[in-house]
Amino acid sequence: MSGAPFRVALLDTALDRSTFSSGTEALDRYFQQQVTQDVRRRVTSCFVALHQESCIAAYYTLASASILLSDLPASVGKKLPRYPSVPAVRMGRLAVATRFQGQGLGGALLGDALARAARAEISAYALVVDALDASAAAFYRHHGFIALPRASLTLFLPLSVCKALE
Repeated sequence: MSGAPFRVALLDTALDRSTFSSGTEALDRYFQQQVTQDVRRRVTSCFVALHQESCIAAYYTLASASILLSDLPASVGKKLPRYPSVPAVRMGRLAVATRFQGQGLGGALLGDALARAARAEISAYALVVDALDASAAAFYRHHGFIALPRASLTLFLPLSVCKALE
């Protein structure tokens, strides 16, 4: 997002999160009250899009995860090693503050998350997301994600797709 009015960085606990509002209570509450505990416990990493260096315009979280091989579409699973699960990176949450919605920031942050996961020195097969609802699932499908056959709100995108775009 170079040249854009936003800069993506790891969450700095000195930033004021109390007024962040995306219009989704669960995402706002998590960001305002719980994310720093999860970061401190090393169960997630949180990245923020900053506007004018101190205004949080959006955030997302990444954590390690796995996908059961049996949960993947058969056409995908048959191309992978026969381990019970494959490593993945989970985008746990993605939220854009209401005043910044409609500017493509959500898609830009999704791209940032995919790039970080693809560059990681620890291998992962895919970026996985758990969409909050059908509208969120449509957002991810628009960006090439594939729904798991038995869990339509859990979607994944093989990171090899990102590597191929480099």
